[in-house]
This record gives sequence, C-alpha cells and structure tokens, in this order.
Amino acid sequence: MENDNRLVKQVANISIGDFAYELPDEKIAKYPLVERDQSKLLVWKNGRIQDSQFRNLPEHLPVGSLLVFNNTRVIRARLHFQKETGAKIEIFCLDPYDPSDYQMSFQSTKSCIWKCMIGNQKKWKGEPLKKTLTIDGAEIELFAEQIEPKKDKSLIQFSWNNDEFEFARIIENAGILPIPPYLNRETETSDLERYQTVYSKIKGSVAAPTAGLHFTEKVIHHLESEGHQLAELTLHVGAGTFQPVKSETISGHEMHSEHFSVSHDFLLKLIRHSGKKIAVGTTSVRTLESIYWLGVQVYQNPEMEYGELKVSQWEAYLESESQVSVHDSIQSLIVFLDRHQVSYFSASTQIIIAPGYQFRIVDGMITNFHQPQSTLLLLISAFLGEEWRRIYNYALSHDYRFLSYGDSNLFLTD
Repeated sequence: MENDNRLVKQVANISIGDFAYELPDEKIAKYPLVERDQSKLLVWKNGRIQDSQFRNLPEHLPVGSLLVFNNTRVIRARLHFQKETGAKIEIFCLDPYDPSDYQMSFQSTKSCIWKCMIGNQKKWKGEPLKKTLTIDGAEIELFAEQIEPKKDKSLIQFSWNNDEFEFARIIENAGILPIPPYLNRETETSDLERYQTVYSKIKGSVAAPTAGLHFTEKVIHHLESEGHQLAELTLHVGAGTFQPVKSETISGHEMHSEHFSVSHDFLLKLIRHSGKKIAVGTTSVRTLESIYWLGVQVYQNPEMEYGELKVSQWEAYLESESQVSVHDSIQSLIVFLDRHQVSYFSASTQIIIAPGYQFRIVDGMITNFHQPQSTLLLLISAFLGEEWRRIYNYALSHDYRFLSYGDSNLFLTD
C-alpha cells in the first residue's frame, strides 16, 4: 500500500480471520429447489429478522423501490481438448483479449484470443490442440494455440475452419457451463437452465449472479404490479469471485477486475428515482457503487477519455475523493456520454467493499449466503456491520441453504 491515507490503512489492515464461520457441508445446497421462488427468504431490517419465502419478496420492499438486476449470462467457458497422447487439457475462458470487447469477440468468425486458465498445463507442450464439433450438420474443427503461456492466465488463440459460425456458436457447442467448484460435482443438464437467471441476456460471465436465480416471471410481474421499478445493468462475473483471500489482512489481497456496461437510459432512471435503490446481488452492488466512483472521476476531470474508465481497488477509501454528491456524480456520467455521443459506457472495476466503506447509491440488497473468509462476506459486513454474524448464525440454526443454489436474504436499512 503506497498511499498513507488513514481510511485506506484502516480497511487494508482488516483481518480476514474475523470473517470465518463454520459452514458444514450439509448446509451447502448442491442443487436448486424445483421451483425458483420457493426458496426461503431471510428479511433483515434494522436489526429485526423475519422468515419468509422468496415469492413474497414484493411485500417486504419499501414502497416504490427501484430494483437493479445484472442481466449477464453465463457462457460455456470450460473447453476440453484431448491430445493424441491421450492427455486431457481443460481451457477455461476468462476474458476476451483480441478483440477485447465481449460482443465483438463473440461475433468473431475466424479467430479470437482470450485470457484463459489452463488445466493440466504441464502436459501441453505448445502444440495446437484440435477439437471436432458438429453444428447444424456441419463438421467444424476448433483449434487452440498458446500465444503467451502463464501460470495464472494464458493468452489462447481460438480458430476454426468455418467462417459461417461466430465464436458464440462455437463455444456454445464446444464448451461446458461452469458451476461453482464447492458443489463438488460435474455440470448436469438441469444446470444449463437453472444456473442462469430468467432475465439473463448478455453473454460473458463464468459464474452466475446467484441472487437472481430465485426470480421467476411471476415474481417480476408481481413487483411491477406493486409499483416497483426495474432496471438492468451488465457486469460479467469472473472466476475471481471464487478466489479465496489467502493473506492474513486484506491489504495483501489483489481484488479481481470485472467488466461492466451501463446505459444512458439506466443512468437517467437512477438519477430521477427518489425511492429506495435495491441491488439484486453483490454484482449489482459493486456496479452501482463503481458508477458513483466513475462519476467522481469524470466530475473532477471532465475531459477524460472513454477508454480511461476504471475503478481501482482502493480509491473508494481516499477521503479527498469522497465529497462529490451522488447526483453530481451520475449527472457527470450522463454529460460524459452525451459528449462522446454514445448510448452506454463500458468500464472495469476492482473495487473492494469492506467494513469502513460508505455506501453511496445502494439502500438495500438481495443476496445469497456467502463463503467464509470471502470478499463477498466483507461486502455484506460493510453493509450490516457485526449483524452479519447474528444473521448467519440464525440461518445455520433455522435450516437455510447456503451458497449459489441456496436461499436468499433481503437486507434493508432506513
């Protein structure tokens, strides 16, 4: 940590060991319930805990709430190749590199390069790998070649011998949908539907925004009929969401970077809404709060370029950066988009939300139960304070199901 800011130091010195709790394996939901909205819902409001069901969510929300959904869609990111020697290599696609834009990469018709994790990398000596696919009766050969091998993220060039098919079709047919490693099982047919939200649209995630898995079309219609407003943004969830904090304090943890997109219309809805803003999932929380900090950057430097939009890990804790109002921050982004004559912006965020963080936009959140000693639990604690432990102890003793396919929470403060 080079910056000597007091709040940065305070947050950086938080011990991850303070966020441990015992999670028995039998409490981890290995499969989803038959009906999405039949999951349990723990409602916490200013210290009071109430048991409910997710289908009753609309009646627990403040009148006229704005719910913000992450409409990302999980891709079939795990690709299995077999060498002539019989050795099996897994390539896990993380982020597009060339072209770096998700949509452009998925629209590629000859080749593209992705940042990937490699399984059994020692067995891959650098020769191109080949996999034969059949799509709509056409036989296609998919090749993978190492451009820049590394231990953590390698650059892999994919190419295929039929330019009638975009990479989106290739990976959809060649890949396997990744499910969380703590489920300790292989992906099954049911996961292809149930590990996607019903409102997922924009391909790019390697993990689902799991708070959204509880929603059904019926619940969404109920929300609208009760007068709540709905809005969507996109954050592509990376594999880093499962990355454990290995350092004793969070100063030694490098937060993973994730890409998100927000539209001009979304910003207008956000700035005009006078009611409570409820984030559906921690990915929506991170995006909403990152929007504020991007707006601060643009407010302080109106001439910054489109490609410079990035939130670093610690800038949210720099006291000199925190005096801009939410209205001025969002308005600055709206003006920024107007100046560049674009209808949306894309950016990346490494923001780490931990105890000591002051929420700017989020008034409440819907979220699942998270792993011990995870950055997601740090985020929950930032919102709840020490109440997180009482809530988790209550859930463990009242038969709540944990993690991605488990039950959910609604956290609200006045």
